[in-house]
Amino acid sequence: MAPVDPIPPAQLPNHVQTKDNTHVDSKTTKCDVEKQVPNDPPCCEASQSRLSAFSSLGFLDRFLAVWIFLAMLIGILLGNFVDDVGPALQQGTFVGVSIPIAVGLLVMMYPILCKVQYEKLHEILKTREIWIQLGFSIVVNWIVAPLFMLGLAWAFLPDEQGLREGLILVGIARCIAMVLIWNNLAGGNGDYCAILVAVNSLLQIVLFAPVSLLFIRVFNPGSSSASSTTYTTVATSVGVFLGIPLGAAMLTRLVLLPLLGPERYRSGFLRLAGPWSLIGLLFTILVLFASQGQQVVRQIVSVVRVAAPLIVYFAVIFFATLLMARRAGFRYGFAVTQGFTAASNNFELAIAVAVAAYGPRSDQALAATVGPLIEVPVLLGLVYGVRWFAKRSGWKE
Repeated sequence: MAPVDPIPPAQLPNHVQTKDNTHVDSKTTKCDVEKQVPNDPPCCEASQSRLSAFSSLGFLDRFLAVWIFLAMLIGILLGNFVDDVGPALQQGTFVGVSIPIAVGLLVMMYPILCKVQYEKLHEILKTREIWIQLGFSIVVNWIVAPLFMLGLAWAFLPDEQGLREGLILVGIARCIAMVLIWNNLAGGNGDYCAILVAVNSLLQIVLFAPVSLLFIRVFNPGSSSASSTTYTTVATSVGVFLGIPLGAAMLTRLVLLPLLGPERYRSGFLRLAGPWSLIGLLFTILVLFASQGQQVVRQIVSVVRVAAPLIVYFAVIFFATLLMARRAGFRYGFAVTQGFTAASNNFELAIAVAVAAYGPRSDQALAATVGPLIEVPVLLGLVYGVRWFAKRSGWKE
């Protein structure tokens, strides 16, 4: 089957088509994710091939697993050795979530959503081929992956209702943040990944609440906490912790792009705002583990039991999606993007919903909070694996 190319060359202005059917922007002289077009090889492929996935990360992202572990450790120590720190953090609430956690979640989501090119969606969505890619992604992300996580949750945690429900929430929450990092490291298509992030952001606002209720109330028989998971609670959490930063990010691009221009927006605003996503993530994890530090120590076995299905989920979903995409004729850049979008999850949203619906000290919140610690090293390993496979098999754009 011929490779599926979502955006025809005719609709890519300001690019010159060479003899080998690649497209080169005469104005682009350096690695630029926002100027990269879907038919192009991975950005700066010649230079990136000399870099390992690890060394191509920035300093903060390079040691992300370490920072997450330290935030968890500090939070656990505070929760166990500082008197009344947990109750103090829970005194003020915002839509059912403590104010410190709410602030951390909003700060974490906003910068990454500012990178999505919302203004280009109406042009890209005019092509038939892009709808083939989107249809494939929607089926994998909203049907296959959540059902697979549901099966893993029951297989690994049949006797732990709270942890099982936390994993179910994680499986439904589709990634809109870290997937951009993994996709860029693996040489995936940056523009198409941004499209999927935008689409999944909008779909989560509409679908997360009803799908989560379906999975927890109908597909999770005997749940004693189903009554606490109401449509209003879930929809409010999604609307606040995804809708607010998404709307703010769209408004930011609408206002700042014309004022600053694309180059200054990327090199100036995004460079300053970017680290705040990590700061918000670490702050949220620290507060969560400080709130339930004693529970984590008492339930270290539960943490390990949650980690096992997560590892299986990441690996199986990624390679299964990658294999299906390759057999469907997708180019390397699009197949990698499909794989990482399917295998990554929006732990931030899962944490927000779990905390709002069940409380910060619940098993559901614990299961969702363990997610980032497992995702970072596993998906970084998948970056190495797919790059090695592509090089060995000669699978290129």
